[in-house]
Amino acid sequence: MKNNILLWGVLIGAIAGVFCGWFFGEAMSSIAWIGALFLDALKMMIVPLIVAAVITSITAIGDVRHLGKLGGFTVLYYFSTTAIAVLIGLIIVNIVKPGVTTSTELSQSIPIEIIGKDATGISDIIQTLVTPNLINAAANSQILPLIVFCLIFGIALTTIGKRGDTIIGFFEGLNDVMMKLVIWLMYLSPIGIFALIAAKLGETGGGEALLVEISKVGWYIFTVILALFIHFLFLSGVLIVIARRGKNFIFSMLRALVTAFGTASSTATLPLTMECAIEAGVQKRVVKFVLPLGATVNMDGTALYEAVAVMFIAQAYGLDMTFFQQTIIFLTATLAAIGAAGIPQAGLVTMALVLTAVNLPLEGVGLILAVDWFLDRIRTTVNVWGDSVGSAVIEKFYTSQDDYKAID
Repeated sequence: MKNNILLWGVLIGAIAGVFCGWFFGEAMSSIAWIGALFLDALKMMIVPLIVAAVITSITAIGDVRHLGKLGGFTVLYYFSTTAIAVLIGLIIVNIVKPGVTTSTELSQSIPIEIIGKDATGISDIIQTLVTPNLINAAANSQILPLIVFCLIFGIALTTIGKRGDTIIGFFEGLNDVMMKLVIWLMYLSPIGIFALIAAKLGETGGGEALLVEISKVGWYIFTVILALFIHFLFLSGVLIVIARRGKNFIFSMLRALVTAFGTASSTATLPLTMECAIEAGVQKRVVKFVLPLGATVNMDGTALYEAVAVMFIAQAYGLDMTFFQQTIIFLTATLAAIGAAGIPQAGLVTMALVLTAVNLPLEGVGLILAVDWFLDRIRTTVNVWGDSVGSAVIEKFYTSQDDYKAID
């Protein structure tokens, strides 16, 4: 009953945020600090939650050989759905051709160093698995090396026998405490999401200013949303056919999806995503392993968006991308999404990798900046939905193994 009330509260907060931001415009910027406070409170939970969740999930498995099966299938599944998302994006953008009607005169002057200075290559993505300073990585939202360390730490704990029981008990207690803190924080989520949406919409100047920007790149917005919606339906089909779950699972995840839209951050939404997945009936040990990893490397919506955006920029500049060039876009968008941080508009940074791979001007990003904040929220929602469906699918695969009883 409490969860239903909270869900309605979150929905009302989101709708009220759109209404107030649309009609009151810049006046709503005065409440931006409330949304920032809520977002910071969520982010404050991330590092201890990930550390506790990943370590306890590994120690619960016990035998390292089980981790190989679970981890291998998780990575394979996430990579597959990301690749499918990019493929959907490329198909839709080739059919609609949103950039054909867009003049390059709309391009804004953006210093290349702002977009390109943090651009990563494939070797850099691999290097992000390890960091010389875990504290610095955690402070800069570099969650992937933190997860890698926790995985190795948890594996080591399972190899020292009873000597590790005290440490395991500590992290299990820490995990329980963090989940309780998340539940308390969620009671404030309707107010936080209202402030985030209203203030952000107000910064654009309200409804009239937003409509002007939408009219300039309307077909691009339509293409991105259509492709994301198709991928959302695809993931829902995977949920029904493979995981054998339906509307109850979707309803249980609604709070996380609305929060993802409000925060535009899959990482900030992670604590609530984990809570909702557990409430939906996914095994806690699977949730604690799969979702933190998914929030870091599984960015279906971001990968799809990057492919569509790069093709849109090419079309706007009057360039015809060959099959070979689109293959490069497919590969680089899939890999770049893995390196994208789960924070607002992180895709703009990794997009530089895709643009560079096909020799497109980085300044072309200026064509989409005005509406990217809005599309970022939609693709983040798809990211979180992809993580959630992944937890249900992977649980179905993992719990079907004969050795599951051995770790129960």
